[in-house]
Amino acid sequence: MQKVSNPPSLLGGAMIITGTAVGAGMLANPTSMAGVWFLGSVVLLIYTWFSMTTSGLMLLEANMHYPYGASFSTIVKDLLGDKWNYITGLSVAFVLYILTYAYITSGGGITQTLLQQFIPHLVVPRAIGSLLFCMILASVIFCSTKAVDRISVILIAGMVIAFLYSTIGLISTAKTHILLNTLTDTPQHYAPYLWTALPVCLVSFGFHGNVPSLVKYYHRDANKVANALFLGTTFALIIYLLWQLAIQGNLPRADFAPVIAKDGDINALLLALSQVVSVSTLTTVLRFFAYMAIASSFLGVTLGLFDYIADLFKLPDHTKRGRAKICAIIFLPPLLLSLFFPYGFVMAIGYAGLAATIWTGIVPALLVRKARQKFTDIHYQVYGGNLMIYFIFIFAGLNIFAQLAQQLGWLPKFTG
Repeated sequence: MQKVSNPPSLLGGAMIITGTAVGAGMLANPTSMAGVWFLGSVVLLIYTWFSMTTSGLMLLEANMHYPYGASFSTIVKDLLGDKWNYITGLSVAFVLYILTYAYITSGGGITQTLLQQFIPHLVVPRAIGSLLFCMILASVIFCSTKAVDRISVILIAGMVIAFLYSTIGLISTAKTHILLNTLTDTPQHYAPYLWTALPVCLVSFGFHGNVPSLVKYYHRDANKVANALFLGTTFALIIYLLWQLAIQGNLPRADFAPVIAKDGDINALLLALSQVVSVSTLTTVLRFFAYMAIASSFLGVTLGLFDYIADLFKLPDHTKRGRAKICAIIFLPPLLLSLFFPYGFVMAIGYAGLAATIWTGIVPALLVRKARQKFTDIHYQVYGGNLMIYFIFIFAGLNIFAQLAQQLGWLPKFTG
């Protein structure tokens, strides 16, 4: 085997994780967590960050007992059997395909807008925007994981620049009495809205589909994968906390009512912000940020789906023909759906969080427990021992309850 002269960088892997986690959904975080407000959102974000990072490391521990290229299908089938493999396979495929579908649709809409801005007299259908967005980024997946690494670093750099530009000014004008919500004398309630905010936090740290990809990428160097996971999720946590500070430090809790009424639409959020701070240049910057976030998440999600499909169907990913087949399987269905049903994912994505909880919480804990019973050799072991397994079970159980209760209408909704 030829010696690798340039080993993969730690930063590149961390950026894949950050890019996957910090998707367009981040723009909805301040609105979704308006009920628990700033201090509550900080607690929830840190709790979810720790839990999701730990469950990701559990996937790494289980993965290290299997050969190069093994993904969810191989690992779950061997450790948990066909029944759990079927459940996990459905949940993984559902979430990753739905997210791919959502990102193609959202990215296509922004691509359409950008093209019309640059060429005002050209009428660009939304379908063309979706097609261009998908084809350009799909070509990166087709090339290699290293290409995803390089492009992710560029996209994250663009996100950071746009993020800093848009948040530094807002953070400097953040006010303590708004953050602590001391503007009103009426009693304020926060705890009832913890349940509705918890699943949003879980989706905000969804990167688990990339764990097998990074194991391959770093040639089974468990410590390097673990460091990339930790750095990547920590970067995401910092971005979320600063964003909460920037938005909820300027826009009073009661003023979120019109934003919530429009399901956290970014334009509604900017309009509400414009009533308290100047956002003349912020609109363009935030749209740029959203585009970078969508593109980086698209790459991260589809990279995980690529390796999952390659493992599931035992397709060769080291040849152009094999990679072309895998790309056709992962990109054609969501692309066709986005072309014919550009808004159809709204209902389905509401259930994506429930499916994600299965393979980002329950399955990793089950895999580690079974792997420790089956294998005596230790390649890598997550901190916390068996107690941490039950900690993740409880975390997953709370999220499942919250999502089911929300779907059944049992939970109160904050309306501003």
